[in-house]
Amino acid sequence: MRWQFVLSQVGSGLRRNLAMAVAVVIVTFVSLSFVGAAALLQMQVTKMKGEWYDRVEVAVFMCPDGSAAASCAAGAVTEEQLTDVRATLESSALAAYVEQVFLETPEEAYENLREIADSPWLESVTPDQMQYSYRVKLVDPEQYQVIADELSGVAGVERVVDQRETLEPLFNILNRATMLSVGLGLVMVVAAVLLITTTIRLSAMSRQRETSIMRLVGASNMFIQLPFMLEGALAALAGAALAVGGLWAAVRYLVEGWLAEGAPMVNFVTTTDVWLVAPFLVLAAILLAGISSLVTLGRYTKV
Repeated sequence: MRWQFVLSQVGSGLRRNLAMAVAVVIVTFVSLSFVGAAALLQMQVTKMKGEWYDRVEVAVFMCPDGSAAASCAAGAVTEEQLTDVRATLESSALAAYVEQVFLETPEEAYENLREIADSPWLESVTPDQMQYSYRVKLVDPEQYQVIADELSGVAGVERVVDQRETLEPLFNILNRATMLSVGLGLVMVVAAVLLITTTIRLSAMSRQRETSIMRLVGASNMFIQLPFMLEGALAALAGAALAVGGLWAAVRYLVEGWLAEGAPMVNFVTTTDVWLVAPFLVLAAILLAGISSLVTLGRYTKV
């Protein structure tokens, strides 16, 4: 196979259909950017869940004075009830679920509140207004319901709170953003396939005379079709390269350079994650070009 001739045909085809080739690059860039962004968002959700779920606890709030809960009808929690609840949490029945149990006194709760909040209304709050609570570290944060079921209605227990509830709305937002990016990416992928198909078809139609001559001299299907396939592949790969570069710049300067500085406690995605996604975007571009070529070339360049 004469590669010099094939490459000259590729260059000729790109020049003849330059506007369409540029359109293919742009649409591929946009579509793969959405797909790559969706992958990075999902990686971010996984990182945050893995890190934050390890930190969350189940809070077992004990009865304070004046609580309206049915389990608090006898008044504030007693020492005996505190001991019974701790014994339940540290029992062999819950050993597979509970990693650590810590009792927070009203005084400790008051000090912790002052550390995390700075507001004038705190001046009116006293330690006596706070309540006892057990902080339970679970082996598996997903097993919150086991603790809730075990302590539900127990005398002295006002309520059991899963701290994951404060994180779930954030994860839901990120998951929906991932789904939106995937949806937009798929729409743009379809547009990219149609554009690549159109580009290859126009290129094939503009070179019908050359194709006829090649047929007469006995050229194989592969030799005739390869220049058209390479045209679509080069345009798609250029779009993939732009998508990888755009994602890298966004993560480097927007995430690492801005978001990470404002929220150092969050483990954000990094440019390393972009390079992990990059091969899949390049593979997707090759598949786009391959599918488009198969759809088009069999009809317009068949020997």
